[in-house]
Amino acid sequence: MGRIILFLFLLAVSIPISAQKVQVKGYFTQDSAQLGERVGFVLKASYPQAAQLIFPDSTYDFAPFVFLEKKTFVSATTEGLTQDSAIYFLSNFSLEPSSYLALPVFELNRYDSITHYTADAEIKLKLNLDSIPEQLQFKENNIYQPLDKPFNWFVFSTIIGGIFLVAGILFFVFAKRIKRLFRKNRERLRWIKFERKWKKLAEMLQQNPNQTLADEAVGLWKGYLEHLRGQPIQEWTSSEIAAALDDKEVFKALRSIDMIIYAGAEGDTSAATSYLLEVAKANYRITLNQINHERGTR
Repeated sequence: MGRIILFLFLLAVSIPISAQKVQVKGYFTQDSAQLGERVGFVLKASYPQAAQLIFPDSTYDFAPFVFLEKKTFVSATTEGLTQDSAIYFLSNFSLEPSSYLALPVFELNRYDSITHYTADAEIKLKLNLDSIPEQLQFKENNIYQPLDKPFNWFVFSTIIGGIFLVAGILFFVFAKRIKRLFRKNRERLRWIKFERKWKKLAEMLQQNPNQTLADEAVGLWKGYLEHLRGQPIQEWTSSEIAAALDDKEVFKALRSIDMIIYAGAEGDTSAATSYLLEVAKANYRITLNQINHERGTR
């Protein structure tokens, strides 16, 4: 008697459990779609709360459709029954009039899994043209339609390359002449600067002979001569400079200014400064002649 009661109890418990089976359903959100159009596929599952189900992800083969995106929703459980759903956004590039799709839902057990498939969902191909005419009709149009011409990089590169080639040839041929021209202009500017500063110092020294002005004037003159001749004139004495220039008057002119520096003497310095300016000018002309001579012999 006890066994019969136990059997009836287990049978009563198993009836609601067996009623709670896994149910899956899938369908498209529209009946038809154009080629490549984005369309949604709804996948739903209803299963006991204790069961574990997994929906397909992006790695699943959705052929003949192309997977675009998946959107999931929060599960809802009522009286031990759980509802899950997701929307798969797909594109269809098949030219068949109708395409079909059935997606699986995987139920995980302790040692294996069970696959539940939805029924085949159909979506029809929507054509833009209702029909193709047997003979094409062309519309006459004599209006000029401008076309965008692509940029010709080959011609551009050829022109730029030609410019660089010509510039290189000109530089190779006239490089030495250009350098000499720059050198002459640089010497002219240096002379103009020296002459202007020398005349100003000479006038100040004539009006107010003092050690500072005299020392600055001699230093300016020696520095300019050293640049022109390439000799250590600033390190030489007045007698050594006169000997190098082979000009005794240079010694006298420098000596008259040195007397102001070392002895504090006062006197007329206009003759000395004028002569030293002429000596500097003569050496400047010699430098220009040397540059011109280099141009004529090459």
